[in-house]
Amino acid sequence: MLGNKLIEWLFETNALRVSSADNPFWYTSGTIGPYYINTHFLYGNEEKANKLLEFIDNKKDEIYNFPIELTNVMWENYEKDAIYKGVIEQLCTFIKDTVGLDEIDYISGGERRDWFFSFLTAKILGKPHLTIYKDLSITEYNNNHVRKVKNIKDIDENENENNSIGDDNVTNIKGKKVLHITDLVTEASSFERSWIPAVKNVGWNIKWSIAIVDRNQGGKELLQRLGVNLYSIVNIEEYTFEKALKLGLINDAQYKMIIDYINDPKGSMRKFLQENPEFLQKSLSMGGKIAERAKLCIEKKIYF
Repeated sequence: MLGNKLIEWLFETNALRVSSADNPFWYTSGTIGPYYINTHFLYGNEEKANKLLEFIDNKKDEIYNFPIELTNVMWENYEKDAIYKGVIEQLCTFIKDTVGLDEIDYISGGERRDWFFSFLTAKILGKPHLTIYKDLSITEYNNNHVRKVKNIKDIDENENENNSIGDDNVTNIKGKKVLHITDLVTEASSFERSWIPAVKNVGWNIKWSIAIVDRNQGGKELLQRLGVNLYSIVNIEEYTFEKALKLGLINDAQYKMIIDYINDPKGSMRKFLQENPEFLQKSLSMGGKIAERAKLCIEKKIYF
């Protein structure tokens, strides 16, 4: 039931966009496909989400003020925007039902889009929040107090080996269990490259992750190998688009294209290009990012 409502909100906010059956999207990799996912648009809409990203970019380096200011901005939107409030409430319910609160010591989110969902979830559930940056640094935010969490490698060998000391000498016991909230999981490369190592560097472990959307492209399997249990509210699978078709959010032609793509991403798009040779030529003539991606497709011989 939670997932069904979220599917509607994904379409309503354009967080999930489906192309027309004769005009698939160009992706940055030089491939094409029938849908785009921008989960952070669940903040209310694209304009509001982009403004929040701009706020994050302008403020994130002020590490001791940033979590407080960002939480205040998002809380104001939470109280005004019914969809965003609904998403956060669903997320809190989902965590209680799947993981439970007793085992969780911290809730974390990674730079930047995870923060759209992790901060307020931590606030509502009464858990301290770990703000993880791409450079692997971490700050802890709890009850309007922010501290930088020190890497255990930087702690003097004479200090208690069971403790990790922050800038304000607050002591944290090693082995704390972390739940990481992420907006979207594809291949989980950010986890492997950044979020998991960052948390391990301070002596703790990401034990679970909750994704708003899982694209079902291998991320769950990778996280399992890395010791992280992934739960997702919406999975990009046939059911998602069956529901969208029944709700009238997509038409039959779009649905068929998506199902073909889910079953065989490369083969289905190769067939599309063979049946619609004008699509590639039109893309090359458009200039800008579309032409660049079309050229990349040809250079990499992705479909030919």
